[in-house]
Amino acid sequence: MKNGHLVVKANPQNKITSNFLCPKGTLLPKWFHSPERLREPLERVDKKPTKNFKKIDWNHALSITARKIKETRRKYGDKSVLLYYYSGDKGFLNFNFPQRLFNYINASIVEDIICDKSGEEALKDVYGTAYGMDPEDAKNEKLIIYWGINSAWTNLHGIVYMKKLGLEIWDIDVVKSQTAKMSDKFYMIKPETDVLFALGVAKIIIEEDLYDHKFVEKYTFGFDEFASYLKDLKIDYVSKITGIGEKEIYEFAREYAEKKGIIHIGYGVQKTKNGGEAVRAISILPALIGKKRGFFYSNRILPRDYVRGTFLRKKEGYHLGQIELAEYIEEGKIKFIFIYGSNPLATLPNQNRLRDAVLNSDVFIVLHDIFFTDTAFFSDIILPSNTFFERFDIADSYYHRYLSINERITECCGKSNVEVAKLLAKKLDLDEPALYEDEEELVKKVLSELNISFEELEKRKVLKVPVKSYEPETKSGKIEIYSQRAKNRGLFPFPVYIPLDNEGYEFKLITPTYLMTISSQYHNTYGYYDPFLYMNPSDALERKIKDGDKVRVFNKYGEIITSVKLSKDIQRGIVLLYKAFWPSLLGWNANYLTPEEKNEKYGKGTTLHSVWVNVEKI
Repeated sequence: MKNGHLVVKANPQNKITSNFLCPKGTLLPKWFHSPERLREPLERVDKKPTKNFKKIDWNHALSITARKIKETRRKYGDKSVLLYYYSGDKGFLNFNFPQRLFNYINASIVEDIICDKSGEEALKDVYGTAYGMDPEDAKNEKLIIYWGINSAWTNLHGIVYMKKLGLEIWDIDVVKSQTAKMSDKFYMIKPETDVLFALGVAKIIIEEDLYDHKFVEKYTFGFDEFASYLKDLKIDYVSKITGIGEKEIYEFAREYAEKKGIIHIGYGVQKTKNGGEAVRAISILPALIGKKRGFFYSNRILPRDYVRGTFLRKKEGYHLGQIELAEYIEEGKIKFIFIYGSNPLATLPNQNRLRDAVLNSDVFIVLHDIFFTDTAFFSDIILPSNTFFERFDIADSYYHRYLSINERITECCGKSNVEVAKLLAKKLDLDEPALYEDEEELVKKVLSELNISFEELEKRKVLKVPVKSYEPETKSGKIEIYSQRAKNRGLFPFPVYIPLDNEGYEFKLITPTYLMTISSQYHNTYGYYDPFLYMNPSDALERKIKDGDKVRVFNKYGEIITSVKLSKDIQRGIVLLYKAFWPSLLGWNANYLTPEEKNEKYGKGTTLHSVWVNVEKI
């Protein structure tokens, strides 16, 4: 704090993020000091959706919440109570500890599948784990390929670090993003054909004898069967379907094998009907060129089960993912929802169905948040949250291996998720000691599982957790190109390409993350957003649409009205909307058009990027 104002700087002890803050991080003081922050609990006094709430004190708000939980459990059973959460600001205790209370009362807890579940399942099929390599191990590499990730916006520290190391950068994506513009080579691929491209590259590497024979023989399972599987695949067919020229495919395969590149697999790739198959195919490529873990995907370090209190549960709740929320409300299975770290009435797909489900039911919603979000309009009780500047916690990363301590440096308003969970447990008259465990003791036990001293972390503020091993964790103990796990799950042992069905619509809709938001976070406080529909000029010309024209974008899920921006960065047959802005501020968002269909074979992961629309000039 400087003169009462928050100052945020990069920590030099973290070698990946030490040089600078990303644009979102730079503006954190504006977020923290926002006059829009919730300061007192609120109770709804009008029909949903509404902003008509009255201020109440914390005791009253928690009493209402506890009374409603007791009533719901008594009338409908324990599992009719749902904890809906997500990672919020990524604080470890704040993310995980409230589950203890809901595990103890045998409530349902939403399964966090919406971000990266399909890709995790795919990687487990091949490697037995979704953990990728340590970014700092790239110091001996020559090439990195960003596959389906706009790293310049969503992993800025990563791409800057790779450039600092001097790696050549290639990009594979369906649009020419900022990452593509920073890359040495760009491959514009047609949507959902990544699996086919990866299989084509694998075929060339194998048939031109570019693979690492010794490594493949020692560390992989099912190579010969895979080579046989690829024999009938024609590169001209791969080129036709993916939109990448035959010459480019051959050059890609040969240079990749020569330079032994590493691959950053984006989360966007796996949020499609072909997503799990694509990640499985992509992840096989590093094994062919002699790498035990030649990819980045997910590197969450901290073990969660103890903090979540899974040992406290006596009965199973409903097993539902985020994208199944509307369905469970419609069926009357869920009658009470406690929400934190998420804004589902902006971020979940098929918003029209979800909103109708809430409005046509008697579900009681308690929201714990920093701001009056779109979810607040549909809530019954709202509890103000504090920020990570105001509480103790620890944090890891999806990307690097650094662990940091989060110390309270100031106080403004609201309470942490941990504090609210403890207060609510008291209101429920629960005497289980685990529900009130001290935060510091919790952290010590978690760190002990990693053989890390809390005192050392407290002293140094940032510690790196080294990689124990890159050995596969599969049943065979090898990288399973022929996946026994996939076969046991009812899948084909090798990745399979499934042709797209456009369902009679004209355009594939792409809904990536915007530069200045993390899903819906920061839209209200930073004031940066992009409401435009981006379209290729040739597609627009055929429809007599000009830059700036108003258009209706629609499909079976809903419709929106917005303005067009023409861009050659968008390939033909695609339109782009940035995702998850607040409908209460914008009037709509991309999730009025996205599906809640699940990828059943890959952990019920989302397929919200498998969506088509029509566009009409108004």
